[in-house]
Amino acid sequence: MEQETEQIDHWIKGCIKNDRRAQEALYKAYYRAMISLCLRYTGSSEDAVEVLNSGFFKVFKNIQQYDSKKGSLYTWIRVVVINSCLDFIRQKEKIESGEELEEGTEVAIPPGVVEKIDADELLSMIRKLPPATAVVFNLYAVEGFSHKEIAAMMRISEGTSKWHLSEGRKKLQSMIQLENIHEREI
Repeated sequence: MEQETEQIDHWIKGCIKNDRRAQEALYKAYYRAMISLCLRYTGSSEDAVEVLNSGFFKVFKNIQQYDSKKGSLYTWIRVVVINSCLDFIRQKEKIESGEELEEGTEVAIPPGVVEKIDADELLSMIRKLPPATAVVFNLYAVEGFSHKEIAAMMRISEGTSKWHLSEGRKKLQSMIQLENIHEREI
C-alpha cells in the first residue's frame, strides 16, 4: 500500500512538471477503468477514446488541484472523466429535458432475468437508450450519484433526472423481456 502511494505521488509530481513518462504511466494505470466508464456514456469505442483522451488532457492540465485529503486519485480522475463524458454528450446532442417527475416510478426486473444477461449485453442495451436517459441511468444506477447531483451536473431539474431514470428502467425492462422471449423461441 505504501509503495503504491509512493508511485502515485511520483506520477503526480511528474505530471505537474509535464513529464511525458509520468503522464504515460498514469494514463496506462487508469486506462482500463476509465475507458470502461467512457464506453458506458458514448455510443462507440471511437467516441469513448476521444472522451477518455479529453478527460486525461484535463487531468494533466489540472493535476495540481488534486488533494489527496479529499479522496483517492482514482476518484478524482473518475469525476474529471465523467464530466468529460457529459461535456461530450452536451456537444453532440442537446439534452432534452423530458417531463418532470416528482417521484420515480419503480420498474421491477425479475432477478432471474438479469442473471442471464451478461455485462456486454446490458451495456449494449443501455447504449440503445436515448442519450439523456442513458446518461442519467449510468450516473444513478452505475456511478451512484443522487438525483440532486445529477441535476447539477446535467443542468436539469431533479424531477427531470427522476423521469429519465424511470424511462430508462422501463425501456430496459422492455428490452430484457424481448430478449428473454427471443431466447425462449429458439
